[in-house]
Amino acid sequence: MASEIPKAYEPQEIERRWAQAWFEQKLYHADAKGAGEMFSIVLPPPNVTGSIHIGHMLEHTQIDIVARWHRMRGNKTLWLPGMDHAGIATQVVVERQLAKEGLKREQIGREEFERRVWQWKAESGGNIKKQMIRLGVSCDWTREKFTLDPALYRAVMEAFLRLYREGLIYRGRYMVNWCPRCQTALSDLETVHEQREGKLWFIRYPIAGSRETITVATTRPETMLGDTAVAVHPNDERYKQLIGKMAVLPLMNREIPIIADDFVDREFGTGAVKVTPAHDPNDFAMGQRHKLAEIDVMTPDARMSAAAGAYAGMDRFAARGKIIEDLKAQGLLERVTNHAMSVGLCDRCKTIIEPRLSVQWFCKMKPLAAPGIQIVEDGLLSIVPDNQKKIFLDWLTNIRDWCISRQLWWGHRIPIWHCGDCGAMTPAKDSHVEVVDGRAQIASVPEKCEKCGRGKLTQDPDVLDTWFSSGLWPLSTLGWPDDTEDLRTFYPTSLLISGYDILFFWDARMVMLDLHLARGAKTEERIPFRQLYLHGIVRDPHGIKMSKTRGNVVDPLEIIEKYGTDALRFALTVAAAPGTDIALSEDRILSYRAFANKIWNAARFLFFNLEKIEGVGVTLEELAASDVRAKAPYATRDPLPHQWIFSRLAAVTAQMNDALENFRFHEAAHVIYHFFWGDFCDWYIEWLKPQLASESREDAIATWRNLFAAFEYALRLLHPFMPFITEELWHRLPQKTDAKSISLQRFPTTHAPWRNPEAERSVALVQEIVVAARNMRAEIKLDTKKKVTADFASQDSEVRNRAAENLDVILRLGNLSALKIEPGKLKSGEGAVRSTSQFDLRIQFEGEPVDAKAETAKLKKEKERLEKDIASKKQRLADDTFRSRAPAEIVRGLEATLAERQIEYQKIAERLAQLE
Repeated sequence: MASEIPKAYEPQEIERRWAQAWFEQKLYHADAKGAGEMFSIVLPPPNVTGSIHIGHMLEHTQIDIVARWHRMRGNKTLWLPGMDHAGIATQVVVERQLAKEGLKREQIGREEFERRVWQWKAESGGNIKKQMIRLGVSCDWTREKFTLDPALYRAVMEAFLRLYREGLIYRGRYMVNWCPRCQTALSDLETVHEQREGKLWFIRYPIAGSRETITVATTRPETMLGDTAVAVHPNDERYKQLIGKMAVLPLMNREIPIIADDFVDREFGTGAVKVTPAHDPNDFAMGQRHKLAEIDVMTPDARMSAAAGAYAGMDRFAARGKIIEDLKAQGLLERVTNHAMSVGLCDRCKTIIEPRLSVQWFCKMKPLAAPGIQIVEDGLLSIVPDNQKKIFLDWLTNIRDWCISRQLWWGHRIPIWHCGDCGAMTPAKDSHVEVVDGRAQIASVPEKCEKCGRGKLTQDPDVLDTWFSSGLWPLSTLGWPDDTEDLRTFYPTSLLISGYDILFFWDARMVMLDLHLARGAKTEERIPFRQLYLHGIVRDPHGIKMSKTRGNVVDPLEIIEKYGTDALRFALTVAAAPGTDIALSEDRILSYRAFANKIWNAARFLFFNLEKIEGVGVTLEELAASDVRAKAPYATRDPLPHQWIFSRLAAVTAQMNDALENFRFHEAAHVIYHFFWGDFCDWYIEWLKPQLASESREDAIATWRNLFAAFEYALRLLHPFMPFITEELWHRLPQKTDAKSISLQRFPTTHAPWRNPEAERSVALVQEIVVAARNMRAEIKLDTKKKVTADFASQDSEVRNRAAENLDVILRLGNLSALKIEPGKLKSGEGAVRSTSQFDLRIQFEGEPVDAKAETAKLKKEKERLEKDIASKKQRLADDTFRSRAPAEIVRGLEATLAERQIEYQKIAERLAQLE
């Protein structure tokens, strides 16, 4: 029986049961041949090493809301999940395992190391998938992908080879960001900058053949050992006589030229700078202009190399200390000052990076960026919120070539072979792959050098940047480069939801790569997604970014075990206004756990009270006998509450669909929250309680049908936000359906015949009267069980009539024994008074008279509030810019509200005059 619903709402048991059922039933499998308008979205692939964090929870919630909404609207909906191989992160995990065995990867070799990583993935890499299934996300798990799957591996090889043959991928020796810990190159985006307090060392360089010196300032004295010049600005009068002379490099006793270059900032330090082409990107560029030598004084692990002379083998920072000490001893350290500086760190391990000359693979980005800029400017790709559009365009406009190679063993190995005889490079014949020992590798290995014809070939040891394979995600997951049914049906995808913090890492690169590689004569056929929504970051209750070092990280898995998934989802959604970060507190989550309880208890009340209608011979089968949704509202002796609730449902439906269409998740959540808690639970159910046990069989059936129709309708509205509780309660409703899930039912669309402004005005008046009565009772501390008489006055006959027509419900919900309705103003008398623009209400009671002093203070406070409100609205309406830009209905609404506030102000002023 439906009435057997448990007393307590226990989300954990319900959520696990439904999550497993959805997964096992493959409920969200998308049929490429199915009916309906297509909607597709890909999951930003989480790292295979990861666990769900609060950022994932926000992102997955928003994608799930959109996917469920589109699915319920009848769209052919695909949410495609998968995982990223996470090159550096995964390699580090397995290297740590090896370290526990006293081993390094070099000792076991590349092939064995890769086998170990695949073994780790098989044993531990699926953790995040299990967590996502537990959270109930409505992915199509039958299409799950992994960036190293054979099909995706092939797609990456195909993309590389195409770009290489087009001249967009090249190999060269350039300055890169180098992580000494991970021992790999990093892109600019993988390097984070942190403001730190450092030092500026002023060092004297002797001028060869004289007693003169030239002082240079540096923040990295350990790199001076690789200096090959001193540079000054050509127009700096202080140094013109020194240009062309030679300086002696301290500690190394090597003569280096003094050169002139426009790049030098005359205001920095002394206006003279050391030039180290092998250890600074600006110096490298200067070295290219002046044909300077490049002396690398560091090893890949940031120790001083043999080129550092006496400092060879020392850690870079230990060498810094020794160099400063030796400069002091030789009288060459002029002075030291504090200096605020931006320090580059590896985004993965937070080690200070070293600019380093290295042979790497690069992708030319300017030719790829230009079409990406064009599709945004032409409106083919819309970006929300709008301010991110300029950020996106600025980055693409100023983009630099992308270092795509990484010195790792885990990832997509570069399909290029180097000739041991002539040094030429030969690419793989094609992108086909083979699976060897469970892992994909390029199949078409070249047999001889395409330049000299010899066969001494060795494959390039580097792998591609993880973001290169991720950049192909919408294409590769749907079957590209093959012409698959999925690719034809679901590409371009409809939408991407992503954090703004990876706009450049991932989103922009997908736009550039996929636009270039996808099939299609028209640009709009090649874009990876038609809309891009960028969500904010989840912060702690004080607005501070979460981090393990601060100890303010929230574990979503712990939260859902405590409060339930629905509560956390709703808490994140309500706070997710476009363009803003989210301050998440446990109190907020607790309040939406209370919301779930409210819905559960309302359902319990309904199901429990079903037993009462048995007295008039009504069965559950009769309540489920017809499609109540199509015929509601049913006629009853008191039709107003039913007319009102369905009118409200029509309004709420319109608001929610509009909000979801425009990514205002927070607004849609607010609307359904206030409807369910306020309109449905606090007003509709309370209003109907006498009717639920009506002696009239027809009246009882009609009332219950209306009630269940409204409840079922509201559950469907709420479902995308709180899928678990809505699924559980929907299945308990008295209805005849073989549907597997509420998520496969239609999401409501606005039903115009339900709109009833007259009913909404009548109920709004009843609510205003009841709330005024309740507030007065609370303020004067009346016993909740004691019923009292109230006086009601209004100059509007329509208001008086509406109050009279609904007298019974006003008395019952306002806890009044009588309501005396009179025209005009209230006659003089004792009691507490509350005034609105439509009426005055006074509660009479026996006992102590109203405290005139307290009442005066309260009214003065309300008068001050109204004065400010009125002034604010007048100022807004006097603003010509506002009036010209705001929609007419907004202006009219503000004018009407101002008129109401002025009436309320006048009444309070009159009441104060009486009291005083």
